[in-house]
Amino acid sequence: MTVQNSDKTPSRKQRLQEKQRRQLAVVDTVDKAEVKVRKAEAELAVAVAEAVQVFGDERSASEGLDMPVEAIRRFVGIAANETASADAANAAGMP
Repeated sequence: MTVQNSDKTPSRKQRLQEKQRRQLAVVDTVDKAEVKVRKAEAELAVAVAEAVQVFGDERSASEGLDMPVEAIRRFVGIAANETASADAANAAGMP
């Protein structure tokens, strides 16, 4: 005869469910953070593209922002893609 104890450890199923719940919570947190990072990166890209215009060229912007030319080019490319996406959305009648 076994005695039921209310202080017993969780079953394998309960442990697995709790582990899955924590994993899903972490995945959700990472997904939300990735969205914030993409938005911040797009904002930075627009700012860097504006800096290139203000400084006159990528090399001058690189020196002025203390950022490698490769990073400047990457952000200018991102800004161009953002602009193209926005233009396409506007052409399609989307806000």
